Amino acid sequence: MSRAFVREDRPDTEPLPDLPLSPHPNLVTPRGLAALKARLEAARAELQRLRARPDRLDTLPERAAERDIRYLEARIASAIPVDPALHDLSEVAFGLVVTVEADDGATRSYEITGEDEADAAAGRIAPHAPLARALLGARVGDTVEWRRPSGTELLEVVAIARPS
Repeated sequence: MSRAFVREDRPDTEPLPDLPLSPHPNLVTPRGLAALKARLEAARAELQRLRARPDRLDTLPERAAERDIRYLEARIASAIPVDPALHDLSEVAFGLVVTVEADDGATRSYEITGEDEADAAAGRIAPHAPLARALLGARVGDTVEWRRPSGTELLEVVAIARPS
């Protein structure tokens, strides 16, 4: 076998490199913090399951679970909980849902959430995303500019609400 396919530079028991942490403040909604804690418990249970395997020749899955646990613990430790129920609905703020109308008349709703719960398909965007930055602080009736790679889009804020 060629020496190119043999890995002898470090042991297989060395931890995997940590996942990168965001440089942004870790704002979280109560739902987002609960989801992080649930993910941490699931990762711990998975690690226990992996360690209980009778055949543990491949330790990569265990090291990946340990890395995920370190990441989730760091995200929870750095969490800054923000309860959307404490915001008034006079302007767009973290944790609130904003409905906008585009130039073409289409309306869309976005919830500004923490990075870990952001999901574009569900309309949840992180507070440092370009759209969220354009919307934060806007009031009903305001028009904001959303700078996209395809060009600037004007959006009118038509409603601000708490998530359901």
